Amino acid sequence: MKKNKAETKETILKLIGIARHYFTDHGFANTSLEAIVKDANMTRGALYHHFPNKKELFRIVFESVHEQVGKRVEQEAEKGEDGWEQLQLGCRAFLAAAIEEDHKRIMLIDGPAVLGWEAWRTFDQKNAMRLLHEQLTGMQAQGLIKEMSVEALTHLLSGALNEASLWCAQHQNQQQAVEETMAVVELFLQGLKR
Repeated sequence: MKKNKAETKETILKLIGIARHYFTDHGFANTSLEAIVKDANMTRGALYHHFPNKKELFRIVFESVHEQVGKRVEQEAEKGEDGWEQLQLGCRAFLAAAIEEDHKRIMLIDGPAVLGWEAWRTFDQKNAMRLLHEQLTGMQAQGLIKEMSVEALTHLLSGALNEASLWCAQHQNQQQAVEETMAVVELFLQGLKR
């Protein structure tokens, strides 16, 4: 029984990995399930045993990308020596991760189009936005930021970072766009200081 579960998990992870490659390189619309199962050396029936349709397979891939970006934000933020540096490092990590080739098409372009804005926001709230809210809440508790609605501030800053990541992803010089965005973010954050 344990072997069956392990084999099933391995099969699912293999399909997700191959699907992620196709969704990254070709986008949702131009990815065929036939290509995925051919690369996985499986039948379409085997894929349908684990995923009812292409949209559900994409949703799982999308969720894994969001989780990966969230973990990266958290890891980078933890390198900061204080709340302000952690916040800045987390913002920078989000921008950098969101525009990477293996993230941007799935997370920024196809995600909202395929899954819808509400589903996209739900995943964002579970990952990067949750981390941002926790950071801002902690900073306010420490008296580092002015008294204000942390909920409103989280939505404002998260929305700005999401929009900025779209802009950076389309910019001819993405690194320059990230630097310009971070300069503005840092000016904005100065206004929050107590």
